[in-house]
Amino acid sequence: MADWNDPSRNAQRFGSVPRAGGDVAGRVTFDEGLRKHMLSIYNYMTSGILLTGIVALLAFTSGMAETIHFSALRWVVGLSPLVIVFAMSFGANRFSTGTLQLMFWGFSILMGLSLSSVFLVYTGGSIATTFFATAAAFAGLSLFGYTTKKNLSGIGSFLIMGLVGLIVAMVINLFLQSPAFHYAISIIGVLIFAGLTAYDTQRLKDEYQYLRGTEFAGKAVVLGALTLYLDFINMFQFLLSFLGNRE
Repeated sequence: MADWNDPSRNAQRFGSVPRAGGDVAGRVTFDEGLRKHMLSIYNYMTSGILLTGIVALLAFTSGMAETIHFSALRWVVGLSPLVIVFAMSFGANRFSTGTLQLMFWGFSILMGLSLSSVFLVYTGGSIATTFFATAAAFAGLSLFGYTTKKNLSGIGSFLIMGLVGLIVAMVINLFLQSPAFHYAISIIGVLIFAGLTAYDTQRLKDEYQYLRGTEFAGKAVVLGALTLYLDFINMFQFLLSFLGNRE
């Protein structure tokens, strides 16, 4: 994994949070910097999701969604975002901040093309309802992760293991095609990504103390936005699979 994801690395080099009772001005400066850092992450994430939604809607209204869904293009469009995610995650140290930003926008566009097929399966009303339900849940969970004093690192490790198991279960169900199994996977998927939303928010918040003032801080904003984007979009898809009304 990229070095930015290891908060314990080079802690002395990057500095630490001003201690209580210490430099009040330093504490205020740190808090303002943290708010700006997290706001930048949320702005990127929100912009990426909006771009995905616009592209998905345009692809559907133009008929491109059907072309993609009923041809071999769906594999190219479906797998391309995964390639970009791996490239951004494991190649962050080699890419510039500008390159990571371009990759993030490209990822958001490809995700829009990939998700345009949901308009062929579910009604527009149920998609909109599920989207706003996801947004409300995400906001609440992210706020909890940001404000809680409880260390969520242990829960995060458990959720990541659960995510691996979930992926295995999804692969198995490709062959079983069991509706009951699919329903169970959807519920578990929602719970896992709900927990990851809170965990990732806390992790991104805690990492700021090691990243502030470094050249990697700008990259961390884009990578953080990608992380929260994936939490949001996966929670939306799993919710849609049992809340959406089919055409």
